[in-house]
Amino acid sequence: MDTRILKSVYCCITLFLVLIIGGLSIPNELYAQDSDSSYELLPAPDVWYNSVDGVRIGIRLRGQVPGTFGDGPHRLNAGLWLGTNFPAEPISYYLKYTEPIPAISDFGNEGSISARTSYRTGFQTHGLTFNKRWQTGFNEMNYKELAIGVRAEHRFNEDYLLYQQLWQTEWLYLANAAFDFTDVNGLGRYAFSLSVDANIAGEADQFLRSEVIFRQKIELSEQFSLSGRLYSGFATDNTAPEYLFTHSFRSARNWMESGLTRARGTIPPSWIQIGNIQVSGGPNLRGYLNNDIQSLNSGDVPLYTSLSALNLELDYPNPLDNGLKEIPVIGGLIDLRSYLFWDSGTSLGLTSIEENNVLSDVGLGFLLSIDIPDYLGKSRGLILRYDMPLWLSHPGTENAIKFRQVFGIGATISL
Repeated sequence: MDTRILKSVYCCITLFLVLIIGGLSIPNELYAQDSDSSYELLPAPDVWYNSVDGVRIGIRLRGQVPGTFGDGPHRLNAGLWLGTNFPAEPISYYLKYTEPIPAISDFGNEGSISARTSYRTGFQTHGLTFNKRWQTGFNEMNYKELAIGVRAEHRFNEDYLLYQQLWQTEWLYLANAAFDFTDVNGLGRYAFSLSVDANIAGEADQFLRSEVIFRQKIELSEQFSLSGRLYSGFATDNTAPEYLFTHSFRSARNWMESGLTRARGTIPPSWIQIGNIQVSGGPNLRGYLNNDIQSLNSGDVPLYTSLSALNLELDYPNPLDNGLKEIPVIGGLIDLRSYLFWDSGTSLGLTSIEENNVLSDVGLGFLLSIDIPDYLGKSRGLILRYDMPLWLSHPGTENAIKFRQVFGIGATISL
């Protein structure tokens, strides 16, 4: 083992042990000179895996004012990890600090500034974001939320990628804005979201990229409901590949938001390469997942600068779900849906990299969700889907009607 690796290993182990010992020695409450300004740091061990880092061990740290339950000033969420395979960058970290702005905050209507920095799985991002939330009364399900920020990000190690053609390696300097709105109308609960990212500096080409999503749920009866999702994504011609769109799964940049998809090997690569594992998002034409994955396997880049889609799901009665809801305590957290679905999508026809056909699929599916809402009522749980796209409008060399299966991570339509 050369000197550079030995030093790296020594630094990693030392830093890791310092953090573990320090975390274990932190009392439940840390007091300043004034006891009214108490603050608590809550450490917890953490273990994860990917094929580059190997078993990644570390510590997570949550900081808050006691008794605020994550809804107060000086909020901290951090983590530090060591990859036991000792790759080129064995230490990784994540840190987010949030400070409310009292002048524009009250119950359910917080305004805040967040600083976030992350260096893990071959990707780093650092930024500042202003957030403002408006809540209707005491109902945390009905709200508007605005986020405006700037960030710098860089893919510095491609070893963590299963498909390198989905990424470039220049620094990006982005301005971004997002708006989310959910409420109830005459048909039922609905949600609207808009996000815009613009690369405004650096050596990489400047670009603009946006997504617009509208979701609506309609209760047809006590047993049946219809959920719909309208999606449009647009990007300029010179947009970085990680921000472009595919038919069937979310853009590669958004894979970084989940530990399951952040690095190769957490989900076995062979499972993804078969074309049965879908990371929900984007146009979400689930019947065309296999086509997209096989293109990637052959080295092609099935990316587009604009795609629009309509996703519909018709829920029907499921006796097993009724049985699960009878289980004490956990029954209220588990939901098993059964539904028929239809997806259809095509390009907007505004840029040079376009889809020329209207693609559709039809099938049936099942969704299991374990939902533990946070203090704002937002979902924090696991969502697993099993979909069977039985008919495709453009099956290629296959039969249009055929048994196909897709295992999905995340919901197509969540309301």
